[in-house]
Amino acid sequence: MAVSPESQPIIGEAPAFLEMLEHVSRAAPLSKPVLVVGERGTGKELIASRLHFLSDRWEQHVVKVNCAALTESILESELFGHEAGAFTGAAKTHIGHFERADGGTLILDELATISLRMQEKILRTIEYGEIQRVGGNETLRVDVRIVGSTNADLQTLANEGRFRKDLLDRLAFDVITVPPLRDRVEDILPLANAFAINMASELKWSFFPGFSSRATSALLRNKWPGNVRELKFAIERSVYRSADPERPIVDIALDPFDSPFKIASTPAAARGRVATRRKAPLLPADLKQRLIDMEVDLLTAALEKARYNQRLAADLLALSYHQFRGKLRKYEIRSKP
Repeated sequence: MAVSPESQPIIGEAPAFLEMLEHVSRAAPLSKPVLVVGERGTGKELIASRLHFLSDRWEQHVVKVNCAALTESILESELFGHEAGAFTGAAKTHIGHFERADGGTLILDELATISLRMQEKILRTIEYGEIQRVGGNETLRVDVRIVGSTNADLQTLANEGRFRKDLLDRLAFDVITVPPLRDRVEDILPLANAFAINMASELKWSFFPGFSSRATSALLRNKWPGNVRELKFAIERSVYRSADPERPIVDIALDPFDSPFKIASTPAAARGRVATRRKAPLLPADLKQRLIDMEVDLLTAALEKARYNQRLAADLLALSYHQFRGKLRKYEIRSKP
């Protein structure tokens, strides 16, 4: 499947993200295999495609295969092709992805799900640049750059014997790690606005009215375990649920299952839950000092999470920029590291 570099722009200005993009730019011109790793939803597919389009192979085919979606026998046929009559139902010769990607790039997504037998065949192709179609005797030469993508810990899998160490050595000429969204706080709002504008266009709105301060704060405070993909779905859901297309988005629909009529847990699950009780505070206590300490801790934590970007830190606490600045002065908190 060909991927257009213009169809999915890469948005990000956080230092960790820019450093990763620089890594991609250095690795792209080589013909060596590369691994793209990271948590689910971080955008590994976009980075894998970027490696192709920044390389000298950019005019050739880039073929992407989701290895987790195919059984071993089907994956073998899809990667290496098969001859007519190779198995029941093989009425004609099938050209595999290695042949289709000749001169270009083959992206193996969900790499960790490939069986050990298939890993050995892929290793031989990387080492010798040769393949044989299933059911065939002819050896075909291919020039393919392989980019692997996974959210699994391949080193641990290799140590446990579930991934070939020799294949890992060959694939990991270089490894590009895509940072999670929680380490890209500066990118949350630009990404959210881009997703919202696209959704507003899909809904045929004349313009996107933006996010309220409440929505902005919710976006910045959420941990986003599903990363950019989770953010995208939450934004699209929030925009389309908005009652008035001319008013800023107030509520961020983080959980699609959230409802006052949500199905209750089963009795068995309820019995399995351990009730937690809130720990009683130690008394006597100086309430005024406790509140000051809590406020200082929150201000400091917001600054650190926002990497001392004061506007972002203010949004994290649902404060205006001037309110936040006033509290920094009040408690004499350093505004720079």
